[in-house]
Amino acid sequence: MSNLVKFEGDNYLRQRLILSTLSGKPVRIEKIRPDDENPGLKDFEMKFLNLLEKVTNGSVIEISYTGTSILYRPGAIEGGRIEHDCGTERSITYFLEPLIALAPFSKKPFVLVLQGITTDHIDPSVDIIRTVLLPQLKRYGVDQNLELKINKRGAPPLGGGEIMFSCMPVRQLKPVQFVDEGRIRRVRGIAYCTRVSPQTANRMVESARSLLNTYIPDIYIYTDVYKGAESGKSPGFGLSLVGESTTEALLSGEKAAEPGQTPEDVGIIASKLLLNEIRKGGTVDTTSQWLNLLLMILAPEDVSKVRVGELSAFTIQYLRDIKTFFGVSFKMQPDNTNNTIIMTCMGIGYVNQNKKTT
Repeated sequence: MSNLVKFEGDNYLRQRLILSTLSGKPVRIEKIRPDDENPGLKDFEMKFLNLLEKVTNGSVIEISYTGTSILYRPGAIEGGRIEHDCGTERSITYFLEPLIALAPFSKKPFVLVLQGITTDHIDPSVDIIRTVLLPQLKRYGVDQNLELKINKRGAPPLGGGEIMFSCMPVRQLKPVQFVDEGRIRRVRGIAYCTRVSPQTANRMVESARSLLNTYIPDIYIYTDVYKGAESGKSPGFGLSLVGESTTEALLSGEKAAEPGQTPEDVGIIASKLLLNEIRKGGTVDTTSQWLNLLLMILAPEDVSKVRVGELSAFTIQYLRDIKTFFGVSFKMQPDNTNNTIIMTCMGIGYVNQNKKTT
């Protein structure tokens, strides 16, 4: 237990458990909401621990009587076919995001079926995961049988959505040097609505186009209207937009409707969020910073580089945690010509011991 890593607080729980699983170092997290009315772990965090237990083999999770401290000893990443109900406190992506980082290093091919809310206004939507995060994995050599299928939509508060994520494990990643951000050449998007008038999707598209057409003419937004059993249990609508650059960089902005918002509001807010991401620049957007930085660390012993716009508070803490678990830090070069940062690191040559050499 000499290499036990200790943390305090309930923030960044998922990333610490994932880094612990990949590095093989046990982790103890204490003082989880000690002063709350309901102290300790929340339901959705317990569900995440359950899912982690299903995905791995031989993990030991010890939770204190009050739920304010946990000890996690990681096991091997097993994979296989797993079904999990995510509940309705957080969306499916709260559970799916961290597992995307584990999937390439599993023993068996990953087939993950998750039920719950597909889009809320806290976590990224499943559309952004499918159109932005998964293409990033392909850059690192994880491209076999990689897909995310949205079987049913589920809006908050009752959910009722279902997705299927599949991924083949790899032996080792590829190093990536991706610093040329290019220029935005087109915008693609998905406007979805469930259990509301199909006209809602068109209204979101029109308001988004009214703003984005002044920036770029090549815009195509799919309208995705769900009916019957596939539309979940609650009414809802949302818009996800992705800007593609000439060098295949993907920048995203999205908005799910909150109570009292009209489709026009959602269209305008999503467009402004996308334009804000484009203004920040970089070859990876805020949503996918953490995944790129983690995969760069795990790549072979070679130099990897990416350009990021503005580091979010989440990413800054992520860099600190990566250093704690893997002992690797990044070299950051600010580029004053366009206010971006070039992140450079040396991979640790992480090898998937579970996968037999072919």
